[in-house]
Amino acid sequence: MKIVVVEDEIMVARRIQMFCKNILGDRITLLKHFMVIEDAEDFINANNIDLLLLDLNLNSRDGFDVLKNKLAASFNTVIISANTDRAIEAFEYGVLDFVGKPFKQERLAQAINKLALGNTAHSQQLKFLSIKKFGCIEMIDINQVAYIQASGHYSELHLVNGDTELHDKNLERLLTILPVKFERVHKSYAVPLNQIKKLLKHGGSSYSLELSTGDIIPLGRTRYATIKNKLAHVIPFT
Repeated sequence: MKIVVVEDEIMVARRIQMFCKNILGDRITLLKHFMVIEDAEDFINANNIDLLLLDLNLNSRDGFDVLKNKLAASFNTVIISANTDRAIEAFEYGVLDFVGKPFKQERLAQAINKLALGNTAHSQQLKFLSIKKFGCIEMIDINQVAYIQASGHYSELHLVNGDTELHDKNLERLLTILPVKFERVHKSYAVPLNQIKKLLKHGGSSYSLELSTGDIIPLGRTRYATIKNKLAHVIPFT
C-alpha cells in the first residue's frame, strides 16, 4: 500500500507513520510525509498512491481546499484532525473516515481497514461524488446516479439525465465510500436499489435488470438471489 501523510506537527506525523507501520507491516510499499501541502500535491500529482492521511489545518491553510480537489482522484482519503466539527462536511464529500485528534492506534487501524470493508456507516452521509471535468472539479449529486460501470482503472457514472461522467476511482474504491443503497450487481456494475424497476430472467440462467431510466444492465448469477430477496416486495420479477 502506498500512503501519503500530510501533517505539519512533526511529532503527530511520526506517530501516524509508526501506527501505519504497526498496522500494515510489510504491506506498505511507500510511506511519505509532507509538512507543506504544496509539496504533497506535487508528489500526489506525479505518483499513484492508495491512501491520503490528511490534516485539515496546515500552517493556517484549510485542508478542505485540498480535499475537494483530491476526492476525485483514484485514492481514498482519511482525515486526521482536531476539527471534529467538520466531520459531517467531510463525509458528505466522500472521505473514507474522519479520525479525531487525539487518537489511538486502534482508531487509525479501524479507518485503514475500511479500505477493504466498504459501505461503512459513515458512507450514508455521502452526498456528492467529485469528478474532474475540463480542468475543474465538479460535484455530482449521488441521487442523480442511475448506475456505475467499471471502466478499467476508472468508473463510468451513468446519470439519470442520460449523461455519462468518468470518475478516477475504480469500482472497488468507489464502493468503499458509497452508501449501502448502492449494490454491486455484477463484477462490472453497481446500482442504487431504488433505481431498479424489474428483474429479468433469460434462458440459460442469465439475468438482467431494467432500471427506471430504461437502461438494461447485467445481473450476475451469484448476485441474483441476494438482489431478488432485497427487492421481493418492491418490484416485479419477470
